[in-house]
Amino acid sequence: MSKERTIFSKFIKAERKKRGYTQKVFAMRSGLGLRFVRELEQGKETLRMDKVKQALSYFGYDFSIKRIGEDDE
Repeated sequence: MSKERTIFSKFIKAERKKRGYTQKVFAMRSGLGLRFVRELEQGKETLRMDKVKQALSYFGYDFSIKRIGEDDE
């Protein structure tokens, strides 16, 4: 598993646990499938980006794309 997937998987899992949610509760409340949540937290290589964004959005986060080496503005 790549470093990025590991960090992302741990982040989602930590956010879920911080709220005291099981994977099933998170899936139901966020509108995601339980299988997707499990695969997300296990660091599956291929995931639908719209669902990843939905998971992040549920916790109040977003992601963006930037060119490597560019400073944040």
